[in-house]
Amino acid sequence: MKVATLRNPTLDGELVCVSDDLAQMWPAGPATLQAHLDGQATAKPDVLGPFVPKKCHSPLPRAYQFLDGSAYVNHVELVRQARGAQMPQSFWTDPLMYQGGSDNFLAPTDPIIADTAWGIDFEGEIAVITGPVHMGATREEGLAAIRFVMLCNDVSLRNLIPDELAKGFGFVQSKPACAFSPVAVTPHSLPGWREGKLHGTLSVDLNGQPFGRLQTGVDMTFDFGALIAHAAKTRNLAAGTIIGSGTVSNKLDGGPGKTVAQGGAGYACIAEQRMIETIQQGAPQTPFLQPGDRVQIWMEDAQGQNIFGTIDQTVAALG
Repeated sequence: MKVATLRNPTLDGELVCVSDDLAQMWPAGPATLQAHLDGQATAKPDVLGPFVPKKCHSPLPRAYQFLDGSAYVNHVELVRQARGAQMPQSFWTDPLMYQGGSDNFLAPTDPIIADTAWGIDFEGEIAVITGPVHMGATREEGLAAIRFVMLCNDVSLRNLIPDELAKGFGFVQSKPACAFSPVAVTPHSLPGWREGKLHGTLSVDLNGQPFGRLQTGVDMTFDFGALIAHAAKTRNLAAGTIIGSGTVSNKLDGGPGKTVAQGGAGYACIAEQRMIETIQQGAPQTPFLQPGDRVQIWMEDAQGQNIFGTIDQTVAALG
């Protein structure tokens, strides 16, 4: 089952079902995805018409909760190294997670609006939407609670992060609104879904050029069951909670990573490429995002069919 949310005058949009090839859509029954997650009945499908991703909001335009982990610990290690911070050994055994803003997600084709002085970066991620999860849930119970899988662009403002984290109280200003793929898919409809991980190639293009071709099932230290159990240790999670994987990051060459042009998997964020450039060349060469830059994030199946639709965002100057 694939679903999407069409933009309409309401804050939560209109829920539709989408065909596997993303060509057609039809009414889903409940007015919104949140209503579906809350258990409202689904109507019999009637063909509505062609599916147009540009008319979509993120599947959940707003959510009760967005918790973003760092399941790919290689990413954490690199970005902490970039700002001269040591990584505790516990990060390999206990998931890192922060609570992001969830009241106003960007649509998958909305512009990223920010001041370039803030160091605008994209982050390609996998995310899941849960049903209700009780406090103290196990990994297996967390896996059973996953209702939908989607992609995420978790926008980061890199130049604001060091001073904000130095206060010892977490992200706020450095993590603005993020965007999700046009389509969310049930796990059983994903051939690459195994043991709480999505196996496949996450594609990231910057200004039409390959930036990342990453294996999402590789180098993922914590699966989504572990992330959900971590989030639910001391609280219940409402139906409609979004859990992010953190930036997908590979070490496929056995070293710090290579660009796609060099035959590597590339990167799902600019910060990682800048760190590798610093290691190899003494200083970063790749700038953070500038007005007019275009970021595209998507995933294809074994037959080359786009699974979730494409996050396709252009940077616009603030003000």
